Amino acid sequence: MERLRARLVAVRYLLATAWPIVLITAIGLVVAYQFVEPEPPRKMTISTGSEAGAYYAFATRYAPLLAAKGITLEILTSAGSIENLERLDKGEADIAFVQGGIVPPADDPESTHLRSLGSVSYEPVWLFYRGEQKISKLYQLAGRRIAVGQEGSGIRGLALQLLAANEIASDNPKLLPMGGLEAAEALQQGEIDAVFVVAAQEAPVVQVLLRSPDLQVASLSQADAYLRLFPFLSKIVLPQGVVNLVRDVPPQDTVLLATTANIVVRDDLHPALAGLLLQAMSEVNGKSGFFQHAGEFPAYKDQSLLLSDDARRYYKSGPPFLQRYLPFWLAVLVERLFVMILPLVMLSLPLLKFAPALYSWRVRSRIFRCYGDLKFLENELRKNYQPNRHAEYVDRLERIEEDASQRNIPLAYTDLLYTLREHINLVREKLMRFDTSHAKDKDKSA
Repeated sequence: MERLRARLVAVRYLLATAWPIVLITAIGLVVAYQFVEPEPPRKMTISTGSEAGAYYAFATRYAPLLAAKGITLEILTSAGSIENLERLDKGEADIAFVQGGIVPPADDPESTHLRSLGSVSYEPVWLFYRGEQKISKLYQLAGRRIAVGQEGSGIRGLALQLLAANEIASDNPKLLPMGGLEAAEALQQGEIDAVFVVAAQEAPVVQVLLRSPDLQVASLSQADAYLRLFPFLSKIVLPQGVVNLVRDVPPQDTVLLATTANIVVRDDLHPALAGLLLQAMSEVNGKSGFFQHAGEFPAYKDQSLLLSDDARRYYKSGPPFLQRYLPFWLAVLVERLFVMILPLVMLSLPLLKFAPALYSWRVRSRIFRCYGDLKFLENELRKNYQPNRHAEYVDRLERIEEDASQRNIPLAYTDLLYTLREHINLVREKLMRFDTSHAKDKDKSA
């Protein structure tokens, strides 16, 4: 029973010592929690383009890769880049394909809530036309009926910029709001003279037009000049015969301008989802193609928008370390816990190192209070002993001894208690000597 009581005393002291450590640690956890990212949502929405376009094709290839990680990718078709940007602004989409050059560079890039994850492919700017006359400069299109893309499409915005640079005004009635397969059919039937198409070589509309015997692709002799005027453009070459070796299509190397297909996200997209999407982009778009080398994409080519911090880390170091070796959701959980555990460990180590000293001080302080009373009594006896107060001195000494004997001290510190009792006896002996000495002095005087 006595041993159980001693253990309970030790536990009480331990708890009394631990509560400041627990309080400080709890405060540290609360502060650390403010920096923990919430759990990523299990669904993302991406705005692409028409179902016949490359944007939609890319998104359909991203979807199963994300689904394997437990993320559902909802794909929304649209009229093009302009509508995609509007959806991002309204919060109707988390991710969007945006054609390079659509977003004008902002004076303060930090002010916008949109961020780029990088470019995923070149988007050749095809100019298909009818007629025997070779077209190698855009100003040769003056006076012709030209399909420049539907209202709100990225094709239209780019085509109007290029034509305006060649003094063909955007309000020209012969610039027709047509695009896609509709424009291709109109060109084949002779209803229009030329059409701008911004799409990958694999796009159905491009394949249809390339294989139309009455149509030609403009090879732009001033391509280098456009790169200076429009920094978001690149110069690419369609090699002779690459479309059809037997028919020798195209019949010569064709110089094209190209913009880029860019992935744009809202700045509040969860970092874990951004990293997952970048991995899908690398797997789908990192292969070699007609106009790109293996590993060339994804890359930060169109700098109209700031590159997101997550993309910058990905391009520098690759996927997050944990996601390389653990399932996605487990990696996310460990990353979130790490943010909590690391400051907890850093805070707890010095606290736990300090805890034994604090525990010892708390136990010893209970003994030291008795020593304070004992020392005060001893000083009073030595400096100002008054015989008539002897009974009071004895009573005070007994109270100190009683107080000491009633203090619950852990077994490991009972030596302090016995030492205190020895010191009480020393003061008691001194008190007795003072009383005896006073009695002798009194007898002599009598």
